[in-house]
Amino acid sequence: MVSMRDRSCSRTKNCNENHENDLNYALEMSRWLLKPLGVWSFVYQRASKLERVFSVPLQITCFSCLLFVIIPSAYNMFFVEEDIKNIVKLLGPVEFCTFSTIKYFILGAKGNILGRCIKHLEKDWKTVEDPYHRAIMLKQVSISRFLITVCVVFLYSGGMSYHTVVQFLSKGRSNTNVTMRPIAYPCFNFLDIQSSPTYEIVFFVHCISALVQYTITSAGYSFAAVFAMHICGQIQIQITRLDELIDENEKKCTFHDRISVIIRDHAEVVRFSKEVDEALREICLAEIVESTLSMCLLEYYCLTEWENSDMISILTYFMLLVSFTFIIFIFCYVGEILSEQCSRMGPASYDVQWYNIPPREAHNLILVNAIALYPPKFTAGKIMDLSIPTFGTVVKTSVIYLNLLRTFA
Repeated sequence: MVSMRDRSCSRTKNCNENHENDLNYALEMSRWLLKPLGVWSFVYQRASKLERVFSVPLQITCFSCLLFVIIPSAYNMFFVEEDIKNIVKLLGPVEFCTFSTIKYFILGAKGNILGRCIKHLEKDWKTVEDPYHRAIMLKQVSISRFLITVCVVFLYSGGMSYHTVVQFLSKGRSNTNVTMRPIAYPCFNFLDIQSSPTYEIVFFVHCISALVQYTITSAGYSFAAVFAMHICGQIQIQITRLDELIDENEKKCTFHDRISVIIRDHAEVVRFSKEVDEALREICLAEIVESTLSMCLLEYYCLTEWENSDMISILTYFMLLVSFTFIIFIFCYVGEILSEQCSRMGPASYDVQWYNIPPREAHNLILVNAIALYPPKFTAGKIMDLSIPTFGTVVKTSVIYLNLLRTFA
């Protein structure tokens, strides 16, 4: 049986000597993504003064790069371009940039509640003492880091290929008789982008804007992965405690003490889940809408480039399609696994040898079972739950929009 010594540990006492290293390991990838955006100092209360000073110019730079893409592209789409195919071709990148800007605002506005969630993580890492429980938490951190890594690799490789490789090597660029230096987005009319050094500057700003967009998407995703996997780890710890609840070798704590710790920590996990949902629900809603539209447009681009036999563009668009599909799948997956893990508390409390417990003590298990009947969920703007059926709905909706787009375009 695993020792239950951490139950006697105060919730304010530092039981884990390695809690700072563990917390840094859990938040490392989120910190890497948020620092370049200038948002880390908003969500982490112990950020250094230097980070707080540099956060404002970083935010101004990121926001300016996003507007440098959105404003001239929107003007070109609505007032200049007349060919519907060119408008549709431009709609995907502009839509992604617009939603990235919205998510950027949300990350800044939710700084306080995200900071409270990080503080809760810090408290959990401080108060874990049992090495087995700490190993469970570290395993969940490893899973979240793997998911974030895969997301970043797909998103950055596919996105930067669109801004570099496709612009120079696709057939749509090379078959023209007029020598034109390619660019990913339309630019302001008063700029002569074909002359140097204007072209190089605009091209560089567009690439920086792309990196900002992918970093924003990855940052929101990283919080969802880190928080959801942490909650799953805490639930697994409570299930482990339930499994060892009837331990004749445990003499340090009475049954009442042990069950009270389980109920208290389970209630904290449920409250933390609701707080995470409140922090991420707007980002999840933006991600649902954005992924549905992006998947639809990318499917259309793949079909269009297939007709043009442009393998470079096909591979790039397909990689982006896989990236957006993977991202929305993981958002839905972490919501699904969160509800599933929290629901396991009910069967786990039933599997306890409750028939060997005095009836008055066994009644305490009813509370655990009752809470497990209503597991916490991640939602997209409190409109829909994040689950595997929701992912199926997003995919089907994107295909429906694709059929409409092919009909009109």
